[in-house]
Amino acid sequence: MKIGILGAGSWGIAFGNLLIDNSQEVLIWARRKKYVEEVNYTKKTPYLKNIEVKATLTNDLKEFLEFTEILVIAVPVQFIRNIFQEIIKYDYKFSLILNLSKGIEIETLKRVSEIVKEYFKAPYTVLSGPSHAEEVAKKIPTAVTVAGNNYNFFQKILSNDYFRVYSSEDVTGVEIAGALKNVMAIAAGILDGFGDWDNSKAALMTRALFEMIKFGKEFGAKEETFFGLAGVGDLMVTCNSKHSRNRKLGELIAKGKSLNEILSSTNMVAEGMFTVQAVKNFSINKNIDMPISNEVYEILFNGKDPKKSMIELMRRPLKSEWYI
Repeated sequence: MKIGILGAGSWGIAFGNLLIDNSQEVLIWARRKKYVEEVNYTKKTPYLKNIEVKATLTNDLKEFLEFTEILVIAVPVQFIRNIFQEIIKYDYKFSLILNLSKGIEIETLKRVSEIVKEYFKAPYTVLSGPSHAEEVAKKIPTAVTVAGNNYNFFQKILSNDYFRVYSSEDVTGVEIAGALKNVMAIAAGILDGFGDWDNSKAALMTRALFEMIKFGKEFGAKEETFFGLAGVGDLMVTCNSKHSRNRKLGELIAKGKSLNEILSSTNMVAEGMFTVQAVKNFSINKNIDMPISNEVYEILFNGKDPKKSMIELMRRPLKSEWYI
């Protein structure tokens, strides 16, 4: 099968290597011509140091579409719609679509599956779980979940000795879990920035899972999904890993950096900073109590003192642990 990957960041490159290891034909699209030329020449990318780039890159969208039978989405969620609007000008159709991106569109509050449905009729599948690109690229054993149409097909073509794929039918739950864990990782990173707040971080991650479940149920997600790889698995790795951009963003905030300072000094995209805006808007519209998400929003966009946020979370009305 000819598989085209939209996005040549760390995950797009690592996933391309995985597919080639599994004997698939791959072409990766990136917008910047200079970057494409550099990677094709050196077979290296600054996003994954000491890793050989096995796939060919292109910045020619027409060439990419003429090649692609199966489309893989590996660009930040907030950019997906604009790229789709370019793609539909060429009137190409895909046999299958696999999404790797995690987040919620700010303006529409839509998940990726809902955005895809606006533009394409191809069967949709989402992949999620504890899967940092840096480790997948090094062939460190990783397990993920795929959910949606044709999950059996993707389970077979993606699984190998270092990448194990489980299946699910809960597209909504997998997407919601993947989006919200990034918000929670920012909160966890803030505690890391304080230093030696292990009790607090353990409590935060546990309550974060309950908050994710509560939000997911509003969309009809299955509770069990949040206790699997796409939920608690991804939450643990994103809140704890040195590779986590969302955790790192929170850590820098706790150390006194403003959001603007962080964004101006790095090209990293931390999806949680976008997702938390969508979560904030949705929780207001639906009157859902999302205390951790709300505090992350206040810290990032209103400059609230993170320690004040922690105190206010501790002073919330007392309740049963199992009350969601």
